[in-house]
Amino acid sequence: MKQLTIVVRPFRAESVLKAISELDVIACAVQEAKGYSRQKGYLDRYLGSEYSMAFLPKVEISVWVSDQRVQEVADRLVKTARTGRIGDGKIFIVDACWPGAMEF
Repeated sequence: MKQLTIVVRPFRAESVLKAISELDVIACAVQEAKGYSRQKGYLDRYLGSEYSMAFLPKVEISVWVSDQRVQEVADRLVKTARTGRIGDGKIFIVDACWPGAMEF
């Protein structure tokens, strides 16, 4: 089993979650995140002063799939999340099983 962690822009999260629901995945978890990469954040004004907002809002989606379906699921999710601009997100794939892992 593999865990895919997808970090996407908040406005793309709904379409990615819809794509996940159409795929046969074992489990899924979603959480809010903040990210920093090549997009470098933005400047914001508060009480007349400018502040750097280095961390941009993101959504982190973790999906667990069988080893045989990793490439299919990853390709579908990347295609769904991609807008073609810097800061679209990342996908990380790691082994999800380790000694001592257990379900409850």
